[in-house]
Order: sequence, then C-alpha cells, then structure tokens
Amino acid sequence: MRNFILMMLAVILASCSVNVQHADFENNVKLGQKFFQLHGEENFDAMVDMMHDELQWTSPKYGEGLINKETQLGYVKMYQDLYDNINFEANYWLPGVDTLSLKNDGSVRVYGTWTGVHTETGNEFNLGSYHTMAFQDGKIIGGGDWFDLTGFVQESTKPAMTE
Repeated sequence: MRNFILMMLAVILASCSVNVQHADFENNVKLGQKFFQLHGEENFDAMVDMMHDELQWTSPKYGEGLINKETQLGYVKMYQDLYDNINFEANYWLPGVDTLSLKNDGSVRVYGTWTGVHTETGNEFNLGSYHTMAFQDGKIIGGGDWFDLTGFVQESTKPAMTE
C-alpha cells in the first residue's frame, strides 16, 4: 500500500509540472506578426532584412521540401507581384517546441487565414494556413508554410466566368 501511495504521489507531482513559457516567445510572436504585416505592405526589402542568411524553410510546393533564403525570397516576391491587398488574420499564436526535449524553444506556430486579390483576374482568395518560425539573433532562421498551394494558385488565377 505504501508503494502504491508513493507511486500515486509521484504521478500527481509529475502531472503538475509547469511548462514555463520560453523567455523569447512573446518577442518572437511580435517578429512573426511584423513579418506578415510587411508581406501585406509588400515591403520586400524589410522582409529580406528579417530573414537569417542561413534560412531553411519548408515550402508548401509539393515535393520541394526545404528551401534556402534565396528561393523563399523568390516566392515572397512572386506573391507580392501577383496579388494585392494581402492580409493575414491569425487565429492564434502558439509556442513551438524542441522535437527532442519537447520543451518550449522560443519558436512560434500560427494558424490563420490569408486574404487578397489576384491582380490579373481580380479573383479574391481566402486561404487557411499554418506557419512555423524559428529565430536566431533576432531573425527568422527556419520554419515553413502549410497550405494547399496548387488549389490556391488554380482558384485565384482562373479566368472570371462571363455570362
């Protein structure tokens, strides 16, 4: 009985352990928000400055995998050239965790919705997405985008129906 009580006490104490927020989380959320704001403002140069030279990004393009800063900047420029009124509305920002220790590591995750207009067709878009961002030296060094890129491009670029 004594062993059972000790075991139960250990389980209760372990379940009460507090997962303290990483000291950089709030600041990194602000950096992520600023990054998305700059995208909507089509402030490409400021976005370049926010990315670490060693950036590794998971592309939403099927089969592409990890891309570097230059490739990611090419995509950012493409979006800004092809779309107007780009806006990101976050549902919520969440802390990221180290995949080995499962402890908060200062990275951020966000679920939200992108909206805007394709400049050539005038088609509006409303795209649900998930993004991650990791930081080093106050810059984005890693992360990724998860959304239906193919469907997004097909829908936003299809010619308007005429009657």
